[in-house]
Amino acid sequence: MAGTAGRAEKAMRAGHQASAGELLELVRSGRATTRGALQQATGLSRATVGQRLDRLFRAGWLREGAGGPVDSPQGGRPSITLEFDDEHAVVLAADLDTRHGRAAVVSLSGEIQAEHHGSLRIEDGPDAVLGELGRWFAELLEKAGQRADAVCGIGIAVPGPVDTDTGKVVQPPIMPGWDGYDIRGRLGRAFAEHAGIESAGGAGSATGAGVTRSGARIPVLVDNDANLMAYGEQRTGYPDCSAFALVKVSTGIGAGMVVGGSIYRGVDGGAGDIGHIRVGADALCRCGSYGCLAAVASGGAVARRLAESGVPATSGSDVRDLLTAGHPEAMALAREAGRQVGDVLATVVTLLNPGVLMIAGDLAGTPFLTGVRELLYQRALPRSTAHLDVVTSRLGERAGLVGAGALVVEYLYAPERVEERLAALGV
Repeated sequence: MAGTAGRAEKAMRAGHQASAGELLELVRSGRATTRGALQQATGLSRATVGQRLDRLFRAGWLREGAGGPVDSPQGGRPSITLEFDDEHAVVLAADLDTRHGRAAVVSLSGEIQAEHHGSLRIEDGPDAVLGELGRWFAELLEKAGQRADAVCGIGIAVPGPVDTDTGKVVQPPIMPGWDGYDIRGRLGRAFAEHAGIESAGGAGSATGAGVTRSGARIPVLVDNDANLMAYGEQRTGYPDCSAFALVKVSTGIGAGMVVGGSIYRGVDGGAGDIGHIRVGADALCRCGSYGCLAAVASGGAVARRLAESGVPATSGSDVRDLLTAGHPEAMALAREAGRQVGDVLATVVTLLNPGVLMIAGDLAGTPFLTGVRELLYQRALPRSTAHLDVVTSRLGERAGLVGAGALVVEYLYAPERVEERLAALGV
């Protein structure tokens, strides 16, 4: 909630009367959880607060909790607390890598209720991959004991730059056939087909999707995998960090940044693509250029060097397995790759000045992290690293799923969208 904190109070100072959506934001953030506290925070009358809350109760988005502290110093009955009802719907989340995919049913509070991980080759193209994801989603709902009309949204992380306004990837180096593809529409139709609900997705829809039996449109949100990993990790482990950076080193290399509680994407989704910074080497990158960081320091690059020396490895996940087994050559190459990435991250840290720099992905182990720290602290100014924590992932392979789920929840329950949804529900 850090990225949306304070909107209701700011609106009050501007003379605007708080909407039902703004009251819900105050409750969700924990800043006002009783009727009296909502009156105090917004300046609304008791009757008006009651009317706004009644709409949220009828939608099933709020519930009453246990009695809270007594509002009056003279004593009296304890005030009834208000809670966001995180059981009224679920989110479907997916995280695609180059060779594998992960999908889950996620509660509105971020709890994973059912999960599946399997082979999904991004090079097989969007039609096949998204069609299979739709089948996974339908099966996971059954496993979680949830109905299709409980789904309020779908979030998907992909390993490429995304224009979030359209939900399409833009010139992705490692996603052949995906450039400009209608991911929202195809995934919405695939889910609708396998879940047995009416499909209403397509290129003409703002967020793709299908329509449930209750008539509600299901939005599909698409973002870069490193962005959503960073979002999931920051929200769950470092909510007070105002500048958070995550670097994913797997088959490729990408970075996600959360600044002021919101994902920083740049003007068209291209922020964080550090794998294509030139580092002076002559290795050919998958993007077609020479000397990119990903061409010399990614999991794919380490796998290639291992294969050249006779060690069977073709991807970042193969390198991860070798590192887990303590393979000496893999560990040495991972440390060297960490030094190369650390050299680039010295510039990133100087520019962004983050409080947390998280290393994630297939290579995120001790050898790689040691290499990163060696060059990062050597090259960056002490002022840039004085308050910097360099850490590894807390959520591991679930980070992208958690981030995708959180993205959908924050989209759907933003104050302005709450008003639109309440109107559509007729409450």
